[in-house]
Amino acid sequence: MRNVFRVATSGRRPLRTHYIERGSSFTYMKRFFSSVLLALAAATLPLTSYAAALDAPLTCNESGHQFIADLAKQQMIDPKPTRVESNSINAFSPAQGADLTAFGFHVFAVVGYEKDDPMFRVGDGEPVARSAYGVVVFGGESKVQNAIAEAGSTAIVHRVAPLVTAIFCKRS
Repeated sequence: MRNVFRVATSGRRPLRTHYIERGSSFTYMKRFFSSVLLALAAATLPLTSYAAALDAPLTCNESGHQFIADLAKQQMIDPKPTRVESNSINAFSPAQGADLTAFGFHVFAVVGYEKDDPMFRVGDGEPVARSAYGVVVFGGESKVQNAIAEAGSTAIVHRVAPLVTAIFCKRS
């Protein structure tokens, strides 16, 4: 199907005829279905992002292995540590799209260690404990301490930097 229109030109030249090709109904159907498919794909993108509150495990009632293994199994953290401290604490990054929180604070690192566990690498110093785990959050030390006290957790709060605080559980 095509539309025709004529354009007048200046001078001695006659009118010119221009043809505009219109797509068939098949082309419109392809565009429609492509648009629908694109809209469905865009709608599912937010579903690939997932959130998890780590309040329950941070009541210090499990081992470092169990804490890290559960998060790795749920694909909430990268299973390989991004850093190993001299005291053998292994730091893990949250997985892409994972929004982890602890007592209402955003988690940007997960830490853990279990002695004689192949999941963890050993640092060059004395291990901090036989088993330890926790998170590093954005939040002031006093606010984090208050949130932990309200939740009834026995976790240790340690200031890492201004507005950066570690929440830590350890077993001797």
